[in-house]
Order: sequence, then structure tokens, then C-alpha cells
Amino acid sequence: MFNWYKKVVFENYANFNGRARRKEFWYYLLANYIFLIIAAIIDNAAGLQLANLPYGIFYMIIALGTFLPSLAVQVRRMHDVGRSGWYILIPIYNLVMFCTNGDQGENEYGADPKGFGEEINEIGQE
Repeated sequence: MFNWYKKVVFENYANFNGRARRKEFWYYLLANYIFLIIAAIIDNAAGLQLANLPYGIFYMIIALGTFLPSLAVQVRRMHDVGRSGWYILIPIYNLVMFCTNGDQGENEYGADPKGFGEEINEIGQE
């Protein structure tokens, strides 16, 4: 799970091109929420809350630091199901698309992240 988080945050920080499979998206989301919860606990234990908010400085650092990677992985997830990244602005629709299996083989946004494109092309050529 944390390998997917590392891949999204550090290797594809603001990469809005290409595709992200469901596994990449959901593991990133899960790890991000775990880090945010831990940061909120640390903030509360250390008394670092901001004004009357339930979170503090560590939570804000993680939330702001992962804002671009979160947008990027959502856009790449939309690309995997053959949709434009602008679809992330439609909440219910993008939730359904985040759970939908991606297009098999290559689509207009790139190669299949699961690697099925090669097998499909080989079968079609036989």
C-alpha cells in the first residue's frame, strides 16, 4: 500500500498525463487518510490545533503537500476509464468511475497500466 503512496506522491507528484489503475488510486487514498489521521492525533496530543479547528500544523502540512498528487491521481484515474480529467468536478459520477474497471488495452490517454495492451495486440494480430 505504501509503495503506491510513494509512487503517487514522490514519483508522479504533479503528473496529470497517463493512466492510474484502481489499485493505485485506492491505496494512495487509504495511505493518505492514515497519514492525515496520525497527523491529527499528533496535533491534538501536542496542542497544536489552529484556532478552533480540530486539526493543526502537521495535518495542514500533509494536506497541502498532497493536494497536487491527489488531483493528479484522480485525473489519471479518469483517464484510465477513458474520460477527461475534468470529470473529477462531478462528485457522484467520479465516485462511480473511481470504482469502475479501466479500459483494457491502450486508449487515447496511454497504455493500460495493468499491461493488458500487449496481450490484446498480440491476439488481434494472430
